[in-house]
Amino acid sequence: MESTKRILVYLRKENSLLQCAKFVQCITGQFCAHQNKAVVNCGLDQNRFIISDQQFSGSSSVQLQRPPFCPIKNLSLAQAASLPEQIQSRGVDVGVAILLQTANKKVLLTRRNKSLNIFPNVWVPPGGHMEPGEQLLEAGLRELWEETGLNLKNETPPWRILGLWESAFPPVLSRGLPTRHHIVTYVLVTSRESHQELQAKLHPDEREVSACTWLDPDMADRIVRTQEGEEDSGKNLTGFPASVQVTEVSGDSLYQKDVDVSIFLNTAPAEGEDVERVSTGTKYALKLWLETLQTGGTAPPLRKECV
Repeated sequence: MESTKRILVYLRKENSLLQCAKFVQCITGQFCAHQNKAVVNCGLDQNRFIISDQQFSGSSSVQLQRPPFCPIKNLSLAQAASLPEQIQSRGVDVGVAILLQTANKKVLLTRRNKSLNIFPNVWVPPGGHMEPGEQLLEAGLRELWEETGLNLKNETPPWRILGLWESAFPPVLSRGLPTRHHIVTYVLVTSRESHQELQAKLHPDEREVSACTWLDPDMADRIVRTQEGEEDSGKNLTGFPASVQVTEVSGDSLYQKDVDVSIFLNTAPAEGEDVERVSTGTKYALKLWLETLQTGGTAPPLRKECV
């Protein structure tokens, strides 16, 4: 059940007053009108998730990005006005997704249950909404535990914000007008354990998760190179494994299964029903993760300007 108290996005630009973002307001476009990404400052303050073009107390400088087909970006004035009042008045929600990096440099993805209302059967990192009073890491680790059974809440693992992603559902206007608008905060958490050690502790909630897999950097790079809108992009698999091992969830039982690697290289179809794939936002997060590996675990310097 959706909480009546939600953490919402608030915006500040050029020393203006802090304002709650509107549902139909494209957040990325507020900071870089003609591009799909910008460098911003973000942080929590009194249950408000603030995004600003200026630094403020406790803020982090990060990249914010949206897909080129972002429904909010492409909404016409007439379409925006036609949205029901209960949707227009929602504001922009905040989500946290945990990119869990193991000691042997793999990350965990989960396949959302096909019965879920938002992004069913799509591969994403564990994550979800924030509750009032929670901090980013606290919310992310709670969602990780609820969805996968992995409890890192008492370990205080090393972590950092990778980036922000502007997400809407449905993900393209051809499938209907948006009913959800989120800023997803991707948080990189580093475990001291290998993926084999963590795999032994997996106990996914079947209501949320139908499968899990551990990606190595080579597979993550292959996924990142699949370009949305280009059906055959990145699917030259010469010299690459034909399958990916996943852990399927069936009630309280787990079993290993090899699935065709092409599933992880699917892109979001422009029309018709969605397909099993890695979400576009997850590809963005994987790209940022690979960059941290290339720089020895530190982020490349960010400049406070449009990029």
